[in-house]
Amino acid sequence: MVKLTINGRQIEAKEKTTVLEVTKELGINIPTLCHDDRLSKETSCRLCVVEVNGGEKLLTSCNLEVAEGMAIETHSDKVIEARKHNLSLLWGPHPNECVVCEKSGECKLEEYNYEYDIDVEPIFDAHKRNQPKNESNHFFEIDPRKCILCGKCIRMCDEQMQVGALGYVNRGNETFVTFANEDFDEANCVSCGNCVSVCPTGALMPKSKSKYRNWNTTRTKTTCPYCGVGCQMELVVTNGEVVRVEPVVDAVNNGLLCVKGKFAFNFINHPNRLKTPLIKRNGVFEEATWDEAYSLIKDKVDLIKKDYPNSFAGLSSARCTNEENYLFQKMMRAVFGTNNVDHCARLCHASTVAGLGSTLGSGAMTNSISEVLDHDVIFIAGSNTTSTHPVIGSFMKQAQARGAKVIVAEPREIELAENADVFIQIQPGSNVALFKGMMHYIYKNDLQDEEFIRLRTEGFEEFIKSIEDFTTEEAAQICGCKKEDIEKAAEIYAKGKRAGIYYSMGVTQHSQGTNGVKSVANLAMLCGHVGKESSGINPLRGQNNVQGACDLGALPNNFTGYQKVFDDLARAKFESAWGVKLDSQVGLTVPKIIDGMVNDEIKFLYIMGENPMISDPDINHVKHGLESVDFLVVQDIFLTETAEFADVVLPASSYAEKTGTFTNTERKIQLVNKVIEPTGNSKPDWIILKELMTELGYPQAYSSPSDIMDEIASLTPIYGGVNYDRVSKSGLQWPCFDESHPGTKYLHKDKFSRGKGLFTPVEYISPMEVADDEYPITLTTGRTLYHYHTATMTNKTEGINKIVPENFFEISKETAKKYNLINGAKTYVSSRRGTTIAVVKVVDTIKDDVIFMPFHFANGANVLTNTALDQFCDIPELKVCAVKFDDKL
Repeated sequence: MVKLTINGRQIEAKEKTTVLEVTKELGINIPTLCHDDRLSKETSCRLCVVEVNGGEKLLTSCNLEVAEGMAIETHSDKVIEARKHNLSLLWGPHPNECVVCEKSGECKLEEYNYEYDIDVEPIFDAHKRNQPKNESNHFFEIDPRKCILCGKCIRMCDEQMQVGALGYVNRGNETFVTFANEDFDEANCVSCGNCVSVCPTGALMPKSKSKYRNWNTTRTKTTCPYCGVGCQMELVVTNGEVVRVEPVVDAVNNGLLCVKGKFAFNFINHPNRLKTPLIKRNGVFEEATWDEAYSLIKDKVDLIKKDYPNSFAGLSSARCTNEENYLFQKMMRAVFGTNNVDHCARLCHASTVAGLGSTLGSGAMTNSISEVLDHDVIFIAGSNTTSTHPVIGSFMKQAQARGAKVIVAEPREIELAENADVFIQIQPGSNVALFKGMMHYIYKNDLQDEEFIRLRTEGFEEFIKSIEDFTTEEAAQICGCKKEDIEKAAEIYAKGKRAGIYYSMGVTQHSQGTNGVKSVANLAMLCGHVGKESSGINPLRGQNNVQGACDLGALPNNFTGYQKVFDDLARAKFESAWGVKLDSQVGLTVPKIIDGMVNDEIKFLYIMGENPMISDPDINHVKHGLESVDFLVVQDIFLTETAEFADVVLPASSYAEKTGTFTNTERKIQLVNKVIEPTGNSKPDWIILKELMTELGYPQAYSSPSDIMDEIASLTPIYGGVNYDRVSKSGLQWPCFDESHPGTKYLHKDKFSRGKGLFTPVEYISPMEVADDEYPITLTTGRTLYHYHTATMTNKTEGINKIVPENFFEISKETAKKYNLINGAKTYVSSRRGTTIAVVKVVDTIKDDVIFMPFHFANGANVLTNTALDQFCDIPELKVCAVKFDDKL
């Protein structure tokens, strides 16, 4: 600590802190235009100058560190005059258009001009910039005339995003900011809009069809509805319409957003939103009242229950809140009397829950997102992180810029592979072989953590037998890579001090997905890289609340908090709380529910916020099931491809129209706040479920989602200390056992949830379907940056539809040439299950005889994918199947 004086007040401050940081803590407002706490110091605007020790020269407070005995004046006459002078210099070349500028009311230059009484007519005869707007980006525009050359946009793009799409052009008075080659299409811009968010003037502005004034808007903090990062943001609203999104800095995302979070909000107020219940009569949907819809559902439930009491099933939703998932599984169990409840986690991370649950005792991300920045080794397997979890991907690139080594194992050369220390381009479905080869090398070269193994694990001797003879040569042959790359990756990972493994559906969506996850756990425990800060196993959850939906019991084998339905004590607790007898038999998973509809075993299906006609494998099989089921209820915000098959459609509210919580991929429970009223006659999902349960003879008396969370906390130990007052501050990470518990930053600190970590022998087994003479191409699937899991929400944004408008597949130049496929043309792709049409996209980032197709579209990859299941958890093998090209149907 050092002692100093600021504006006559004696204070103490920490060494190495800047004067600007100290004055902020004291509530002293020093103007800045080029400063951002997250960025390097530019000192270009020179508005933050202060007087130090009465010296002649004024110093910029943003980069001036405090020192013993300093005497600082922040608003002396000399300082005020200097700031007025600098503001006048900035105002001189600026267009005098405040009255019509969309930034007016939030422009920092306008604000400071007013505060410091700057003349409207410039006092300096400055050169006016006259460069035209750059409108080449689909989401925002650049107006060089309004640019003050503060450089925040460039530093944001370079330092936080690690993209480098923006830069200065020309010199002197002609300097301005633009894209590389002055064109968005030639830059590597990812349209995240973070440059727009930090721009202090109207130089960078979102393209908007809504005309509004900033002083007529309200801002409400909430949680992003897209991927599992759980970015915090503010929805900007005017006249009941969401018109803009701004990031929150003091949050998990550190003020960053991706293109979806920043710009893909049009679905909220989209005209195609469902606004009233629909009942299908004679094959045609007709509008109905809520009472009519509820009454019809009740009649069908009563009728089917009478003759087929075990024929009910429900699909809950990773898009809905924790409270809604809790109520849904409560309804299925307490009202319908079945454990046949599941959701899309079955299709993405069921193998994580099974694999990490059995080896560590908890199937969740062990570290926090902020810990990414402190890794010295980052091992990415089966995750195109910069596309699927863009903010975490940016953190990974920042960590690499700080010196972290990066290992990437992927079938495609993803963005993170471009500068990786080791990139292993594996054959789809060969993850287990890769991990076993790495562990063989580590063990044979004595790189394992003997003390960690001895003190914190069990089963090591039996496990070693499974890798002793599995050489890197054998692994390389299976993976289709060089053994030297496997060995280098093994050495880097084993020698790291703070090593983190990050994986996603490239590891989990296999018939051997659980074994893939167990192999990840084996590898981490072998090197002692788990149960430590910035060192662990981190499955990246794909959707906004897929973690929460699992936590809250939307699974056929679990009540909330992973309490087993077949555990007598757990079941007795829920029976007492809910006042009904509960089934002790594990219910059906998503694939078995689909099969059950086809086989006439499931006669009533209730779907809330899921779209299996896009997300599930073998869409033709799904279609057959939905056509076969006796009665189908779909509750959603749009008339989705799945809702088209429904007998009753219930219009739900979007996340912007209700209150609740999401739990992100790092186990953090965060608030979702209502910002506008529900569209039309739609209702929040929790209200629909409450009303329907009451209609079905099981009255519910919740007055708010907060009441539901209180009930969750009373029944769920890992959520025991969660309530809305605590969550509203900055969220809470489970486990959080009581109201005095601070939450848990990282898991397994002193011991694993199961006691000792369990090493598990795992054998490599090839995918259930491999390329052959009839179907010679291997298909792998995944997500793109611009679309959500299904494109139902993102395809309502014009800019996104311009970039990724339809189904496509990536293919190597050699393979395209071999099959006479032309870049940009369309062709048919067939598997043993179906045929789709897609645009050919020739790339140099994928292996020969392998193609990549996204699963966002109704006619996308899941028309082709395989329904082969993992024996432990029923996750389908969505990541590998065999296909061929056809000239015509």
